[in-house]
Amino acid sequence: MGSVSLKIGDGTARFKRATLCSSALNLMMLFSVLTTNLFALYAFTSSPKDQNPTHYQSHKNITIISEQVSLILREIDSSQKQLAQIEKDLIGYETVDLSEPNIPNELKLFLNRYTLPLGKDSRTGITEMVASVGHSCQKSMDFLSNFMNYKVNGLCPDDWSLAQKLILKGCEPLPRRRCFAKSIPKDLHPLPISFWKNVSDKSLSWSGLGCKNLECVNIKKLSKDCVGCFDLSNGIENQRYIKPRGKNDFPIEDVLSLKNGGIRTGLDLGGGSGTFAARMAEKNVTVVTSTLNIDAPFNEFIAARGLFPLYLSLDHRFPFYDNVFDLVHVGSGLDVGGRPEKMEFLMFDLDRVLRVGGLFWLDNFYCANEDNKRGLTRLIERFGYNKLKWVVGEKINGLGKPEIYLSAVLQKPVRV
Repeated sequence: MGSVSLKIGDGTARFKRATLCSSALNLMMLFSVLTTNLFALYAFTSSPKDQNPTHYQSHKNITIISEQVSLILREIDSSQKQLAQIEKDLIGYETVDLSEPNIPNELKLFLNRYTLPLGKDSRTGITEMVASVGHSCQKSMDFLSNFMNYKVNGLCPDDWSLAQKLILKGCEPLPRRRCFAKSIPKDLHPLPISFWKNVSDKSLSWSGLGCKNLECVNIKKLSKDCVGCFDLSNGIENQRYIKPRGKNDFPIEDVLSLKNGGIRTGLDLGGGSGTFAARMAEKNVTVVTSTLNIDAPFNEFIAARGLFPLYLSLDHRFPFYDNVFDLVHVGSGLDVGGRPEKMEFLMFDLDRVLRVGGLFWLDNFYCANEDNKRGLTRLIERFGYNKLKWVVGEKINGLGKPEIYLSAVLQKPVRV
């Protein structure tokens, strides 16, 4: 045994003779290792009949323990694989079986993961690009396959209603497509005339809708917040937020005075045809209106008024950073299918995008019963908002029966 040293002067390497003590120590260590391995080999290969009962029982116990350890390791490995699969299912991008024969090639190309050309990104730590697609898309493969079946570089099929069905089924975000959307000539009015003057029916898309013109949608009750809301000239729409029809209606001037000019941006949830955003625009406040095209071309109509529509379901996380809005306005759209847990998720996301000191305006929320009102009140109180306005009133519906509505203006507190 010896140690190696390098001599820099002549550039050569040579061995120094090891000391007697170190050589003896190394020999003893080698002998100990060999002896231990021989005894271990004998213990595990010898026949039980060559041993006394005590040694045989010990060997049997060791075998049982070894089998149990192996079983535990197999179960751990199986659990890890199951957890990995659950994680992939939750992430969503590996839930679609791309090996199925009915999967369009466009969907396969979109969902395939691509390795970054320069390897791992030093800032984010990612090594590959993964396409964004809703994990619930797997449950609607027929719809999704039809949506992704199109001619590349051609015109997209007139299937926005199919896309909306996917969104409402939780398939959000949708995969992107390599086709050109249908173009519709727009005969638009300049601002601020566009706020209160209807566009022609030909400037809107009516495919997939029961109505084919504005006259038709104006005689339908599209929602509690939108009855005749597409009639900007002759209906009650141009009087909303200016002339209150009951104690639950708050004029915009009264609400804005609570902040003394501190309102600059806002989010309107389920804002009908965009009238709230139009009134706020007249006050130099920019409002984004979140809506879908349920039975009417809401998004196109809002955009034709020169306002900002956001095509988004209420199950989707709002694509805004935290604390960015001065005002959040919401009516009966807060009631997500009558499910309290869904309302709670939505309320927390609305609170997230509202800045500290901002206003939460609950506008004529329909309370189906006393339990509904009590549940909403308890939910709001959990957030600790300051109550600037709080009115519970009744309205008579079309059947002559009273209905309970809650209106409130709340201020988001500072949380430490």
